[in-house]
Amino acid sequence: MLSAIRNSLNHWIVKGLFLILIASFAVWGIEDFVRGSGTERTVATVAGEKIPLVEAADAYQREVAQLRRSMGGQFEPTEQVRRAIAEAALERLVVLRAIGAEAAARGVVVTDEALRAAILAAPGFRGADGQFSRIQYDSFLRNNGLSEARFLELLRGDLARAQIVGAVRAGAAAPRTLARAIHAFQAERRIADLVELPFMAAPPPGEPTEEQLRRFHENNPDLFSAPEYRRFDAVLLSLADVARGIEVGEAELRAAYEQRGSEFHTPERRQVAQAVVPDEAAARALAEAWRGGAAFAAIATQAASAGGTAAELGTVDRGGLPLPELAEPAFAAAAGAVVGPVQSPFGWHVLRIGAIEPARTPSFAEVRDELARMLAEERAADLIYDRVNRIEDSLAGGAPLAEVARRHELRLVEVAAMDAEGRDRAGDPVELGAARDEIIAAVFEARPGETSRLTETRDGSFYAVRVAEVTPPALRPFESVAAEVRAAWERQERRRAMEAQAAALKPDRCHIFTDV
Repeated sequence: MLSAIRNSLNHWIVKGLFLILIASFAVWGIEDFVRGSGTERTVATVAGEKIPLVEAADAYQREVAQLRRSMGGQFEPTEQVRRAIAEAALERLVVLRAIGAEAAARGVVVTDEALRAAILAAPGFRGADGQFSRIQYDSFLRNNGLSEARFLELLRGDLARAQIVGAVRAGAAAPRTLARAIHAFQAERRIADLVELPFMAAPPPGEPTEEQLRRFHENNPDLFSAPEYRRFDAVLLSLADVARGIEVGEAELRAAYEQRGSEFHTPERRQVAQAVVPDEAAARALAEAWRGGAAFAAIATQAASAGGTAAELGTVDRGGLPLPELAEPAFAAAAGAVVGPVQSPFGWHVLRIGAIEPARTPSFAEVRDELARMLAEERAADLIYDRVNRIEDSLAGGAPLAEVARRHELRLVEVAAMDAEGRDRAGDPVELGAARDEIIAAVFEARPGETSRLTETRDGSFYAVRVAEVTPPALRPFESVAAEVRAAWERQERRRAMEAQAAALKPDRCHIFTDV
């Protein structure tokens, strides 16, 4: 959420508009200073609102933490980079304060319902089932060093500022010179004659000698070399590992069902088709035809002749309808009914209601196992860090990964050889769990003989790796790749034949080569 709004501020038109906005607050006073005495230290004041040093420091730490996650745990910024990060973090805080002041001045309000909807809709807070996951939400707060109250405060400010940013961007217009140049580039069209010369249409090359093939093999090592392989061990700890040892009592499960029953509720869904036309009389004629038993294809034709459209909306809940004006009449009608005409800013709508799936709240027995898993994983999210601290102590003490795994009941993965694509020597993918891509990257960043730090993954799991041996890329023996060498040599010879044929064509034509 924060990143999306920050990215929107990078547009040069928006920057220019906000420079004017921020300048308007100069009459209220924007100070940039650090006080060396007293209990309160302020780095800036925007529109009468102070930015305390502790907030600027928190923003700086979050930026550094995000860089470390993006660039690897070993990233350590230099003094010059730290200064640049601090200045950028403060600049963003000043801009956000200025926008927030404008939002407050204009009476922009973010309701609790809008705040809740934004959290439930955020992709980063969804679990494997695509639904909101409290575990993912808590993991996000921990990773960013935020309390829930602080995050909600920041999010509320983001949503308010987003309304101001959207209004500014909606009214922004590019300079005519720039718009003309961009339009000329995008609208430019060219006409060209193309001659396609498929390689496989070339005459087959003569029979190569073994000496030719061996020389081709040696001259093209990138085509016939084995990749770098690494032998390593890894220890893995996930929330599910910790949760397996947690038992949730029946009374706690029933209490959770009472509190969270709405999370399992499925709203009523209806199969809806609609036609939209610009004229009420045409809409009434459509409704009469539909009520008289006309097929959807006939309705679509009639709507098109009236200057409108018709579409099957599928099976949707109230929120799945394109306009809120349609929800009440559509969900008040019986199955098979034709509703309308209903007016909206887009014209006159006629709806036909098909099959209805009633709302449903599953019983406690139906969701008991899912509730038990959820509660166990939530409790595991609190307990895992205590276990992580003990594991880190063992790693710091120099214990081998096998010993660490035995001591702390971790999963130990021993891999004899893996390339940078995560495959073994046979070409099969190496099983590394849900955090596979992150572990592969860590293995190929690690130095041989060193044990990595215990690292948290995006899904709240942890891992550490130790690379025991690195096998560098090597040219495979000719005998093991003779068939591949011959096929590659034949492709090259066919290409040369096509290149010679293309060179004989008129020079003002374009040539396209295809490996087919």
